Amino acid sequence: MGTLLESKLHVPRRRSDLVARPRLSQRLRRAAESPLTLVSAPAGFGKTTLLAEWVAAAPTVGALAAWVSLDERDNDPALFWAYVVAALQAVVAGEVGAGVLALLQPPQPPVDVVLGSLVNDLHAVVDDVVLVLDDYHVIEARDVQQGMVFLLDNLPPHVHLVIAGRADPELPLARLRARGDLVEIRAADLRFTPDESAAYLNGSMGLALTSRNVEALESRTEGWIAALQLAALSLEGRDDLDGFISGFAGDDRYIVDYLTEEVLQRQPEDVHHFLLETSILDRLSGPLCDMVTGRGDGKARLAALDRGNLFLVPLDDRRRWYRYHHLFAEVLQAHLLDEQPDDVADLHRRASAWFEQHDEPSEAIRHALAAGDYERAASLMELALPALRRSRREPVIRGWLTALPEEVVRVRPVLRLGFVGALASAGEFEGVEGQLKDVERLLDTATGTVPGPRASAADMVVVDEQEFRLLPGTIEMYRAAMALVRGDVLATVTHARRAIDLSPEGDHLPRAGGTALVALASWTGGDLDAAHQAYAESMAMLQRAGHVSDVLGCALALADIRLAQGRLNDALHTYERGLQHAAAHGRPVLRGTADMHVGMSEVLRERNDLPAATQHLLRSRELGEHTGLPQQRYRWRVAMAGVRRAEGDLDGAIDLLNEADRLYVGDFSPNVRPVPALRARLHAVQGALGDAVGWARERALSVDDDLTYLHEFDHITLARVLLAQHTAEHAARSIDEATRLLRRLLAAAEQGDRTGSVIEILVLQAVSQQMRSELSAALGSLERALTLAEPEGYVRVFADEGAPMASLLKAAAKQGISPSYVRRLLTATGSTEQAGAVQPGLVEPLSARELEVLRLLGTDLGGPDIARELVVSLNTVRTHTKHIYAKLGVNNRRAAVRRGESLNLL
Repeated sequence: MGTLLESKLHVPRRRSDLVARPRLSQRLRRAAESPLTLVSAPAGFGKTTLLAEWVAAAPTVGALAAWVSLDERDNDPALFWAYVVAALQAVVAGEVGAGVLALLQPPQPPVDVVLGSLVNDLHAVVDDVVLVLDDYHVIEARDVQQGMVFLLDNLPPHVHLVIAGRADPELPLARLRARGDLVEIRAADLRFTPDESAAYLNGSMGLALTSRNVEALESRTEGWIAALQLAALSLEGRDDLDGFISGFAGDDRYIVDYLTEEVLQRQPEDVHHFLLETSILDRLSGPLCDMVTGRGDGKARLAALDRGNLFLVPLDDRRRWYRYHHLFAEVLQAHLLDEQPDDVADLHRRASAWFEQHDEPSEAIRHALAAGDYERAASLMELALPALRRSRREPVIRGWLTALPEEVVRVRPVLRLGFVGALASAGEFEGVEGQLKDVERLLDTATGTVPGPRASAADMVVVDEQEFRLLPGTIEMYRAAMALVRGDVLATVTHARRAIDLSPEGDHLPRAGGTALVALASWTGGDLDAAHQAYAESMAMLQRAGHVSDVLGCALALADIRLAQGRLNDALHTYERGLQHAAAHGRPVLRGTADMHVGMSEVLRERNDLPAATQHLLRSRELGEHTGLPQQRYRWRVAMAGVRRAEGDLDGAIDLLNEADRLYVGDFSPNVRPVPALRARLHAVQGALGDAVGWARERALSVDDDLTYLHEFDHITLARVLLAQHTAEHAARSIDEATRLLRRLLAAAEQGDRTGSVIEILVLQAVSQQMRSELSAALGSLERALTLAEPEGYVRVFADEGAPMASLLKAAAKQGISPSYVRRLLTATGSTEQAGAVQPGLVEPLSARELEVLRLLGTDLGGPDIARELVVSLNTVRTHTKHIYAKLGVNNRRAAVRRGESLNLL
């Protein structure tokens, strides 16, 4: 992968034999000012050479230039964006786009989620950056094209995109052209003028042609650079220049055929064969060419071809890797098929063997397929499966599904099950059970455990014996996963335990997977103690198996379970141990490290340590908010929304929850705190009852529903909405239904030892009883909640109830209930009201968040900078600014700052 990456990002070497073209250089200067520059023309028009010349000069104008050379394999979004990020990181200081790859692992979030982080990183770059994507015409994947549209729409003003290809890309070119945001260089621009043709033929190539000959060649080639290059090579050493030029005619395709034949026919036989035989390679090195051709002079041959400008493009500065000019390679391949058709398959087999020996399985497989050697390709695929699964490259495995004949896959149980797993990872379970049964029948027949003749060794092909031994347990694991998706907890546990029993004692990884599925089933069913125990066992096995990153995934689940049990101290210790584990691992940062900081922030926010909570969220973002588990980006926004709510910024909190909802990508873990329910709670607090009631209606929630742990958070939220309805409308039915629902919820949560829910339900019971003027009962519920909450340091679950809770806490203080704890909670409930106490002269005081925005309005920061400072969207800043103007009675920023100063708000 290292040599491939190096070749992909290398800017092609500047050609010394081509003439300077100031008219195009001047056009390209606009590329450093325009979002998009398009260089679009047929093959052989000098697109790459032109851009290489321009990129070489980029540092002199203060721009950083990143380069990616594309090929068909880059239609894989993971590869495409990996190369883009690597190219940017090669020229920009810092870790631009460091987390994009983690987001591309299945299940993949929407493309705007994946690239939003890259755009944010690019905003932070201070230098002008030019990103060149060469040979973009090979990109056909819709996912990649959509990503490019998003990137272009959100490109920072100092970042410029340059695309070169043989066809126009699927981008909004008409819109960009109308706005003046597009620089275009097309075939008509790239064609050599008569003067440029003369300078090239007579100057660079030293042919001493007459002006009439130059004009004839320029006319017949229409300035097509590749044809001029080929013509110049054919003219070298000829006496009858006039005769050759006068007979030179035809359209582009015939010109290429004619000149290439002339070039090839003039080469010595050994060079001719070398060119044809190595044309099957996308990139060439001396040792690779030696393997393919069966000779030992590959390095010297490549050096000679390079010196002779025979359409060889260096891919690195050390002259180790090359490629043929694409047009030349295509013609060579056509001649190979015509002249040596029987040798093509063997050449590909040799290339496959070389790449296998040099640990590049993808290239080895590609050449095996090209050779039609499906047995070899299947064996290589089987051996590649474990590494691809570890790196979450299931899309690559799925891409192989149609490459092999059914009869080859049918007798390979390991490969067949690998394909099944790749489909299951994408949520494609249709037909999976049938595939599993087919594999089982193959295994049973081979071992003689079913009636009928025992299969011979030839009937079943196994390359990876270790994976073969794990097949029975793996089959049961997939059945457990399918059962979990169906919501069948009992079947999940049954199959998962069977998977454990069938896995060899010393193979920790499959046993860890089965144990984790048992944990998930218990968690989904609300048996939190059993879930915690199973996850702890799975975590220990993962540590023994060396899967250090997955250990953090288990730690996150363990902490989530402790939070549901109301055990904040244990959850905090779990996160801390996770961070210690990550620190011991060193670099690179483990997937899931950022999640530990998000989790710690949620505990600290509940304890009302908002500065520390914010610091952990900022630390998470520094680590790369998307380097954790796939859900991490959504969790980060949920956590920050909690901080914003505690600060009194409900609008900012809702904005963050809207983002979280858009970013959420589910997995096998139970979604026990759905983002829409969190948002409905804030709508209820804001008085936006239409939105809150609409959520409950959409979820088809009722106070008479059967209660389950999976929907407990939804039902508690429904109780909140009903209480808000009673407050707004004084509807007796609403509070009656809320009271009845809370009573049922409390019994269910207590029975399941879900103390976190018990505390919240008791708080809501106290508030509802206060609404009914049942002060004694309200204080009784409150006291029970305080007793459970004080040892763990809960604060926000009380403080977020606002004035009603403050009133109850004052009553509790008078009765001597938990005096020190109640005083602390009273301080917290008053923290969101203090802003109004220092704002005389205002009918409606500024909130704490509005005061913060007002202070930043008094600095030199612009709107986007203020948004970044506060970790909110630009729209949220604008909303706060409008509220500030309205409350202060002003209509511009300067007046708002002056008014704030006069009121001693700044």
